[in-house]
Amino acid sequence: MNQLRVRTLAALFAVAGVLSWGAARLWDSLGTLPGVPVAAPIVLGAIAAVLLATALSLRSRLKAQREREPDAEGVDPMMPARAALFGQASALVAALVSGMYGGAGLFLITERADVPARATQSLYAGLSVVAGIAVIAAAVYLERVCRLPDDDEDHRPPTARA
Repeated sequence: MNQLRVRTLAALFAVAGVLSWGAARLWDSLGTLPGVPVAAPIVLGAIAAVLLATALSLRSRLKAQREREPDAEGVDPMMPARAALFGQASALVAALVSGMYGGAGLFLITERADVPARATQSLYAGLSVVAGIAVIAAAVYLERVCRLPDDDEDHRPPTARA
């Protein structure tokens, strides 16, 4: 499994933001722009909390297992792999959703800031972007926790054979 790159997540965020801004502009010119749900930052925050709790739990359990503590609870080898996959998927979706809310929020701030309801919607969009960034940070941390330790043999200089 390849490691997530922050550049990929940033590019996904930017592309989703630009497309969302354009779609919000088009949708507003044709009729009513749908609002940003209040639950969006709450759900993203909950996902970030689950990812962080999983990372902290796995980190302590893997550390205890590596140090061979007598009462250490074993970790199924597939659990870190599944957790890392969950983190990667969450980070990709959070980058997409955060970009979407960021573009819509930017449109609401720049074009319709005079309408009080739009100001509230832009606040929800901004909070969603912050919560999405928290999901990305927790997912990247979870992925780092689930990485296999480096092999000492890989870092030895090659020996010359006679």
